[in-house]
Amino acid sequence: MRRFFYALSNEDTQQKKLSELSIGQNLMLTDTITHHWCRVLRADVGDEGIIFDGFGGEYQVQLTAISKKQATATLQSYTSEDRSAGITSKIALVMSRGDRMDYAIQKTTELGVTAIQLLSSHHGEVNLKPVQVDKKLAHWQQIAIAACEQCGLNRPPLILAPISIKDWLAQNHDSNSATLSSLVSKISQDIYYQSLAGQADIRLQMSVPTAGQPAMPEILPPVLAKERPYVELLIGPEGGLSRDECTQAAQAGFHPWQLGSRILRTETAPVVALATLQALRLVIPTI
Repeated sequence: MRRFFYALSNEDTQQKKLSELSIGQNLMLTDTITHHWCRVLRADVGDEGIIFDGFGGEYQVQLTAISKKQATATLQSYTSEDRSAGITSKIALVMSRGDRMDYAIQKTTELGVTAIQLLSSHHGEVNLKPVQVDKKLAHWQQIAIAACEQCGLNRPPLILAPISIKDWLAQNHDSNSATLSSLVSKISQDIYYQSLAGQADIRLQMSVPTAGQPAMPEILPPVLAKERPYVELLIGPEGGLSRDECTQAAQAGFHPWQLGSRILRTETAPVVALATLQALRLVIPTI
C-alpha cells in the first residue's frame, strides 16, 4: 500500500494535524500527495493508501473524491506503531556533490537518523551560495521524506541548513536555531525532536584509521546501554578534516572512532556508523 507524507503548512491555519481528526472524517490531500497519487500513479476513487504527518503513527485512508485541482480521502483506521530507531542520532555531515549526498541522506534515513546537520569544511567539495540554500535544503529534505515513505519510518529526520564546521563546533548550534525546510518546520517542534537541543550522551568523530588509536571509545558501550541514548556523529569530506578542524572537534568533546582498518567514503561512513551503533545496541543490555 502506498505511503505519503502529509506536510503541515505554516501558512495554512485551517490545516490540522491528523491526530486532531476523527476516524471517518474527510481529509483534503495536499497538492503534493494529490499530484503524486492521483496524477502520477493514476489512483482512482476507492483506492487505499497510508498517510503520516510526522507526529507519530499513521492512518489508512481511502480516496473518496478526485477533481482537477484537489483530492479528498476518508480516514479509515489508525496505527500508533513507531518504527523509529532506539537511538536518537544527529549526523554532522560535510556536504558532498550530487548523488553521493542524496545517497547518504536516503540511507541514513532508512536507518532511522533523527537529524542531519549539513556542514562545509576546509577540504569540502560544496560551499553553497546564500541563494542556493533554500532550494538545496528543500531537495535534501524531500529525499529524506521519500525514503520515509518507502521504508515505513513515520518521523522524518530534520535536515538542518549548512554552516561551516568551525562555526558549528564553536557555537554548538542546535536544531532550534538552525534553518529548516518548510516541509518539516511544524513537526520540528514536536517533543520527539526536542532532545536534539540538549547535550548528546556521546560525540563521535569518524576517524581515519590510525596506528595506536583505540578502535572504539571506552565510554560508548555504557552510553548505548541507556534507554534512549543520544549520539552525535561528525563525518568529514573525502579529503578528511583539516588538522585544525580535528583539534577543534576534540576540544568540543568528540571522541575519534575507527570503523575498521579501511578508509570509507563520505557517503558510506554515516551508513556504516549508524548500522554499527544499532548492532552494538542489540548486544548491550539496556540499563
